[in-house]
Amino acid sequence: MKIAVIGYGKMGKTIHALASQKGHTITCTIDNQEEWNNSCKPLGEVADVAIEFSIPEAATQNILRCFKENIPVVCGTTGWLHDLDMVTEACNKANGTLIYAPNFSPGVNLFFSLNEWMGKLMNKFSDYDTSIEEIHHTQKLDAPSGTAIPLANKLIEEMERLKKWVPAEEASEDLSELPVFSERIEDVTGIHTVTWESEIDQIQIRHTAKNRSGFAYGAVLSAEWIHKNRKTGVFPFQKILFNAF
Repeated sequence: MKIAVIGYGKMGKTIHALASQKGHTITCTIDNQEEWNNSCKPLGEVADVAIEFSIPEAATQNILRCFKENIPVVCGTTGWLHDLDMVTEACNKANGTLIYAPNFSPGVNLFFSLNEWMGKLMNKFSDYDTSIEEIHHTQKLDAPSGTAIPLANKLIEEMERLKKWVPAEEASEDLSELPVFSERIEDVTGIHTVTWESEIDQIQIRHTAKNRSGFAYGAVLSAEWIHKNRKTGVFPFQKILFNAF
């Protein structure tokens, strides 16, 4: 399979290495507008799938350009999902394909399911206060992380006493608020912890990413799924992960 990598920072290079190990070929890397316009044009003629890990400000336009250039895309950038409805409409109009996720690590997506299950259980136990903490490297641009936000949203969906999440520094004593703590520490790939605490005990679930390989692994799996199945439409990675692999 021929892959174009859009966003050639640490994640892009990790995807390049893993895809090569699996026998795929990186035919194009894009990290600026000049490479879009000159080195890798048109994408649909040089690659079978694009994997996009850029920055929040660029992700939507990168995805739309992939549709325009007739190439399916796997997007792992966070911070752009406010545009999802518009992107979905554009994808359907172009008969394109998009797989997206706030986090492409299979382990994190299992963690999402565990968080949902715990939320259902803890809905019955109002003595527990709930909080989320996420820790990442100092280069991460968005806070809270794109993984912490869906964790928080799912708890709000499952736990009736929670009405909204707020950054921890803005939290009040209102127990309907779910505080999300964000910390940036050099060289931390990603740690997410969900805590339920009462006067008598504390319950925690935690996912710790040891390196970026898990994110790359899920993204390459998604590219392989697209190449094999040739389906069009917009697919969250969890749907692909739990039904296809």
